[in-house]
Amino acid sequence: MFEQLKQAVSVRPDGDYILPDLLRYRCYRMFFGEKPAKAKTLALAYLLENYPAKVYEHDLVAGSRMGCFVPPSEYDRIEVIRSRDIGASYGSRSFTTNADHFAPGYDRFLADGISGTMDRIFESMKNHADEPKKVAYLESQRDVLAAFALFVRNHAAAAREAAGQTSDEECRKNLTALADDLDVIQWDAPVTLRQALNLTWLVHLTFLLMGKYAMALGRMDQYLYPYYLHDKEAGTLTDREAEILFASTFIKIGESRWLGGDDVVNIAIGGVKPDGSEGINELSYIILHAVRDCNIPGPNLSARLHEGMPDEFLDECLQVIGTGLGYPALMNDRVNIPALTRHGYTIEDARNYCFVGCIENFIPGKQPAWSDGRFNVPEYLEAVFFRGKSLIDEHYYGVDTGDVGKLKTMDEFMLAFKQQLKFAAAEYVTVFANENDRYNRKNYTDPFMSLFCDDCIARGMDINDGGAHYPSAHGAGCMGIGTVADSLAAIEKCVFNEKLFTLTELRDAMEADFKGYETLQAHLIAAPKYGNDDDFVDKYAVWYVDYLDKIFSRYRTPDGGPYYTAIASNTASVYAGMGIGATPDGRHAKVPLSDAASPTYGMDQSGTTAVFLSLSKPDYKLVSCGTVLNQKYTEDMLQKPENRAALLAALKVYFARGGQEVQINCVSRETLKDAMEHPEKYAGLVVRVSGFSAYFTKLDRAVQEDILHRTEHSEMNS
Repeated sequence: MFEQLKQAVSVRPDGDYILPDLLRYRCYRMFFGEKPAKAKTLALAYLLENYPAKVYEHDLVAGSRMGCFVPPSEYDRIEVIRSRDIGASYGSRSFTTNADHFAPGYDRFLADGISGTMDRIFESMKNHADEPKKVAYLESQRDVLAAFALFVRNHAAAAREAAGQTSDEECRKNLTALADDLDVIQWDAPVTLRQALNLTWLVHLTFLLMGKYAMALGRMDQYLYPYYLHDKEAGTLTDREAEILFASTFIKIGESRWLGGDDVVNIAIGGVKPDGSEGINELSYIILHAVRDCNIPGPNLSARLHEGMPDEFLDECLQVIGTGLGYPALMNDRVNIPALTRHGYTIEDARNYCFVGCIENFIPGKQPAWSDGRFNVPEYLEAVFFRGKSLIDEHYYGVDTGDVGKLKTMDEFMLAFKQQLKFAAAEYVTVFANENDRYNRKNYTDPFMSLFCDDCIARGMDINDGGAHYPSAHGAGCMGIGTVADSLAAIEKCVFNEKLFTLTELRDAMEADFKGYETLQAHLIAAPKYGNDDDFVDKYAVWYVDYLDKIFSRYRTPDGGPYYTAIASNTASVYAGMGIGATPDGRHAKVPLSDAASPTYGMDQSGTTAVFLSLSKPDYKLVSCGTVLNQKYTEDMLQKPENRAALLAALKVYFARGGQEVQINCVSRETLKDAMEHPEKYAGLVVRVSGFSAYFTKLDRAVQEDILHRTEHSEMNS
């Protein structure tokens, strides 16, 4: 049945993705004159109540975005245009202003069900009876929750209708059972795994209909485990049936790509429980295998690894990665948990962390949605040489730290670089804060998302207006650690230690993109490079992590939360490099920067063990958002048991020494080259990009080239 469902959801329907806008607009027309927050609440309720539920013949879990499509013959073009104009006038939050990238508190919602959550709302209304604004807000939560209950009920009716239309007896039986399950959860708390998974997925679908992106499903192996145990003890579920159930859910994440977009839905498995005990359970493996069964770029699976975990779990992860899928990313509890507790989260909440988006650490159900941005560190290094300006990016305007030729020591050079970084960080924070402070929090409420965040109901306050247990956190994605470390090492060695040339000559060479300065460039390239276990250069990566945390930790988000740093860039390192001139590591102008936390591709020439040793030297407990280390191995490294065992042992050492994350591609260079030349032969080729996986042939050529040029390891040498 899973294969038939996979085929069904991959068929793009005729029409345009416009129904959510149309339904909201039709509601707005009935309530023109209402305040924006009230009007948007009513519009969401109207959308949920009138959305045409879609249930496939082979569905085990209900809910699809296929109903969003309307054929051109069935809508009025003028109404569509007007719906977008009027909708835009109400405004909305964005990623920058905490609209999405959120991990809902599914554990509490599933335990309470819709009825229990409604009871909490009514109880809070009583507690705040003398506070009209809070009562009004709680009424908005009541209204959207009631509409969501009808949304579930409509899916039950659609499942029952589908059961009556199918000629397949097994499908009829499954659809009837699905309808019965939906009848239960339209009000009562779920009891079985399928009921719990259906309720979870319909919440997630609601977020998608709201236009939210990268909404995490969090620690599914933890909050769904009680329902799995219930079914196992009752003898109503096998592990294979559970795997198919999860796969049938995850395949719908792929609808986003087949419908013309994408989504990054992070799921965390493994790790420790809030009390510190072992969290890896049967569902951890079932979810891992379900992702393998789907073999699509999502969900964005992340495996939490910790001291004392069974080697079997890591080996199973490596086997799934070895299929070429690139999932799961491997995360280190021993780094991430203390990285979070230093910001005031309780140890229990920190142990319960998951991820949103690509690799961003997040406390589920207790903090506002995530936001981050890119902090282009190599550009601020360039500014030291050109008095606060960039050779390529005409819009960058830093501080004038004087004639670089007058800097006589490495310490003086570093002082100038620190000045550039301090200024750039202050500018970054100011722009972010200004963007957030422009929003009237009373007009941009989110009563539905607030249902899944403590303590919004109890406080009678919105998730972005003081309702969340913790304030928001913002991540500054610091780019180019390899480029910067290599550049600083080259300056120290070539300019100050060996005096091969001056900073003025280096500046002139950079301005010329090394044309006519090939010998000078050769000296730069020959200098020690990050990723080879050489302390001479690695000390600058250590400094990079320490200093960036120092300058960002001085600031607070608009609601008083912390600024995290991230050593991550997604594909931004490719495009950021296009806006930067030549750098002191010998890199030419306009070529990609080093990717995320990884060494510069091609410069890590001492083997994967040396990479792990270099990458574990910085104190990544200071990087509270997370890091991305991309590694590329031949198929034999993960598919042959003896090679995989060696890699497993190396990974355990890497994590024990303080490595924070690693993600692995297992697709040969030859395959990638052939896919670039003959994309029609590789439509289903999935690769790990940087924090997410994607279909290789759908990536921009520049990103394909960046993946191709990653150092490929074929053995565990050092």
